Amino acid sequence: MTTSSSTIKNEDLLALKSYITAADATQYNSLAATTLVLDLTHSNLNQRHAEIRFDKHDTVDCLRQKIHQKTGTPPHMQHLQLKATAGGNIFYEILPEMESERKLGYYNLPLGANVHCVDLDPYSSSAGGAYENTALVEKYKMSDEEYDKRKGTLRDWGRQKKEENPEFSLMKHAKEHAQLVEARRFYKESGSVKEGFEFDESSGLIIRAEDESDNAIQTSKPKSDAEIEYGPESIQHLTLKDRCQVQPGSRRGEIAYIGQIDDLGGGGHWVGVILDEPLGRSDGCVNSVRYFEAPGSNRGGFFRGKNVESGNFPEIDIFASDSEDEL
Repeated sequence: MTTSSSTIKNEDLLALKSYITAADATQYNSLAATTLVLDLTHSNLNQRHAEIRFDKHDTVDCLRQKIHQKTGTPPHMQHLQLKATAGGNIFYEILPEMESERKLGYYNLPLGANVHCVDLDPYSSSAGGAYENTALVEKYKMSDEEYDKRKGTLRDWGRQKKEENPEFSLMKHAKEHAQLVEARRFYKESGSVKEGFEFDESSGLIIRAEDESDNAIQTSKPKSDAEIEYGPESIQHLTLKDRCQVQPGSRRGEIAYIGQIDDLGGGGHWVGVILDEPLGRSDGCVNSVRYFEAPGSNRGGFFRGKNVESGNFPEIDIFASDSEDEL
């Protein structure tokens, strides 16, 4: 087999192809004299069944049964086209009512020949990509309300933890869990205990070190940078249900939520807006916690107070025009 350098110009790829295909001419040398190796293809399927073995004494009916097994097309609906190679010219055709008992050796098929099955069934279950196109499979979708009622979900667990500890948040939990996993990995590799953790003799595991302040009633806790920069004063100019305009993009909508969200962008105060147009990134939910209800997954968004201006911002009529040159 020769390869044109105009097809593949990369010398390394040419060398690799030569290495892989070096034994192509002798790949069938160890086969018995009566063995046939055929590639099976189908009119409704992209899939190719490569190098399926038959014996020259097998009948056409045996071939049809194998095609039925692999593609689902029954023998009486198979129009077979014999080709020397896939994509090559047809040198023989076998209609459904023809030659069922004839031996495959009769057709003098070369090793690696292609048998293409044309499915004649107008109601074939494989038509239209039904066997291969996953986009045709109806996906199960659960409404947010239905998920909210379920027990044993992440959202339900988060609610229970929030009741036990008002300071709990899923983001904080995930961060602390990742730190614990890293501390255990570090101990396993180095034998050293990371700061803030300790070795528990009873369980034989690395655990987070007890902090007396964790069990004490804290009158104040350290604020994050986001909480300092985006405190209550950052949203005091806004009121729920007000019309507003959001930057960037001068997007308009209605304020649906004002308050602190610890699980979003480092915490601090946020403004939830139901947008007039589908230009957002949220439906009003953050980490399985719903703050407001938007009519679609891209009809809501959370914004910092400095990016939200309330006032007389009516919904824009996209069909209205002040230009007399446009009708």
